Amino acid sequence: MTIRHIVCWKLNALTPRRKADDAAGIVAGLEALVGVVPEIRALTVGPDVAGDDNWDVALIADFDDLDALDRYQKHPEHKKVGAFIRTVVADRLAVDLKV
Repeated sequence: MTIRHIVCWKLNALTPRRKADDAAGIVAGLEALVGVVPEIRALTVGPDVAGDDNWDVALIADFDDLDALDRYQKHPEHKKVGAFIRTVVADRLAVDLKV
């Protein structure tokens, strides 16, 4: 069984430049976890390109099972990235699917 972890964030930033910088920070931080957190099987993250009422940044990551997802979420490097993300987001949504 593979677990697909999907997360979307709305950013706090009010200006396009700040929003782009914050989105880039999220992307860089999460991409840096590949190869560091062994539980990550695949990871795609990026800012929204369509605009309007869309969420600002999305993550799609695959894990072998729920235990692997739990280890990822508890990994110290993931916690560091999460601490940054919490400083720049207004809202978050997440869903974990069996694929």
